Amino acid sequence: MNKLSFKGAITSIQPRIRLIRSFDEASHTYLGYAIKIAGTIEAEETTFSIGIGKAAQAKFNFKVNDVISGECLPVPDPDMEPVDYYKVSKLAKVAQGEQGSISTPWELEPPELEVYRERGHRRLAARTYDVKCSSCMWGARMPVEIIVDNWNPGGRRKYRFETFCYGPLSCKLYKAGPNRKVEGRNGMVYVEEDWVDEEMTGHRDSEE
Repeated sequence: MNKLSFKGAITSIQPRIRLIRSFDEASHTYLGYAIKIAGTIEAEETTFSIGIGKAAQAKFNFKVNDVISGECLPVPDPDMEPVDYYKVSKLAKVAQGEQGSISTPWELEPPELEVYRERGHRRLAARTYDVKCSSCMWGARMPVEIIVDNWNPGGRRKYRFETFCYGPLSCKLYKAGPNRKVEGRNGMVYVEEDWVDEEMTGHRDSEE
């Protein structure tokens, strides 16, 4: 398949993370960064998203409002990616954008992936993410793969998206939303209670 040419202004750059759930267990795969762009792809005006690796972000230091260009391919499995396109090549920063918001929502150059891992996340209501947090560097929309029978990892899988916040615990925009439920074997359901988020972020103070 021939790669598609794109160009446009960054409207969001967040961590690109895949989450695997198996009843009460969860693991993360840190893929790089997810970049939302308002611009053109193959000369068609649209809004779309691309996935890049940590090395590319370290090289270009992209942030909201930068204008970038390159070539990409559609992701083969939309259930497993938070972006529309990946395998980006010929990547370039066409123009340095103006400084984005320096407070809620934070639209700065995102930190390294290791910082996200160290900070830990808490669940974020999907509507709050869509309306207030989609441009924030501390937000994340993750594709989730659910292993329904944890005694049979090669068996049935389910897929969905979940939204999370890595930002300061004091953020006034934050809303947790309902507890998440994970289907298990023989009709069992695991409910991820609030203590999970508290454990993930308990090493931070309210301003971190």
